[in-house]
Amino acid sequence: MTNNTPQLITYVDRLATDLSGLNDRLTNELAGAFGGVHLLPFFDPIDGADAGFDPADHTMVDPRLGTWEGVAEIGAQFVVMADLIVNHVSSDSPQFRDWQERGAESPFAGMFLTRDRVFGDDASEADLDLIYRPRPGQPFTPYDIAGEERLVWTTFTNDQIDLDMEHPAAWSYLMMVLDRFAAAGVNLVRLDAVGYAIKKPGSSSFMIPETFDFIDRIGEESRQRGMDVLVEIHSHHRYQIEIAERVDRVYDFALPPLVLHALHSGDAGPLQEWLRIAPRNCVTVLDTHDGIGIVDVAPEGDAPGLLSATEVDALVEGIHDATEGRSREATGAAASNLDLYQINSTFFEALGSDDTAHFLARLIQV
Repeated sequence: MTNNTPQLITYVDRLATDLSGLNDRLTNELAGAFGGVHLLPFFDPIDGADAGFDPADHTMVDPRLGTWEGVAEIGAQFVVMADLIVNHVSSDSPQFRDWQERGAESPFAGMFLTRDRVFGDDASEADLDLIYRPRPGQPFTPYDIAGEERLVWTTFTNDQIDLDMEHPAAWSYLMMVLDRFAAAGVNLVRLDAVGYAIKKPGSSSFMIPETFDFIDRIGEESRQRGMDVLVEIHSHHRYQIEIAERVDRVYDFALPPLVLHALHSGDAGPLQEWLRIAPRNCVTVLDTHDGIGIVDVAPEGDAPGLLSATEVDALVEGIHDATEGRSREATGAAASNLDLYQINSTFFEALGSDDTAHFLARLIQV
């Protein structure tokens, strides 16, 4: 991956109608502006339950956007990053539908994670309460599997079916996607939702020791195919530091809230401390297709955060004030919770739409 060049993050159909049109824009109006492009999910379909992060067929480009040849065309001139959606697939995937229809007779019968696969028949309330999920409620959805109701693990939406990473069918599925990426000239693989990939009873099932082993394994497979690995994790900042030693790149998700804290409060101390300890293989970001992460700088249990709980609360309310309440409305019911996961706002609006502050933030980023 090219170092120290801006990377465009975009859905293909936001700046053009298809991959060919995006390539034209990158090589004409935007020529020289970017060294790489992160193509947000372009798999079939792009308009599922989670804006493409729930592929029915992870090995197929949505026909509305073009083909893998279009990805390769962009890759001929730019570093291309694509998302390996590690944790789950769509309930419309042919593999899941086959399991629903044929049950134990399906070759994909063990590919999808069920509650009893992890906990047996005796899932205690204590075990269930330990599970970390970025949404309210328990991560299980009842599905009819060949006439039998099964509680299927669904970390995100009810339509995103978690994979059982200990089953060969799930691993083969991921390897098939990596092969398709490599054949199309993808340079960098973003491991989406990888922190949730491994589930164990008696744990949070998020970034547990086995998760690190899994990241090592899938990273090695990616590099054998000529692709670097970037890990996307929103969590306590210690995980960013730990995981950075095992992969090629990590996102610096702590930077956006710390820059906002510095510019809102005039206190650059937490930002300065983070710049001292932050991994040096970070991809710096201020805004992405997601909201502004809060969990990345907040305390976790007894572990202090980069900001104190009081500072986090002040930052959250400061963003809501700067956006004149639009971020509160967009974030929803949890908008003022101290355990808030992220705030839905553009970075520019979080700065009160102040051009000078935004320019300063970009200078800090680079």
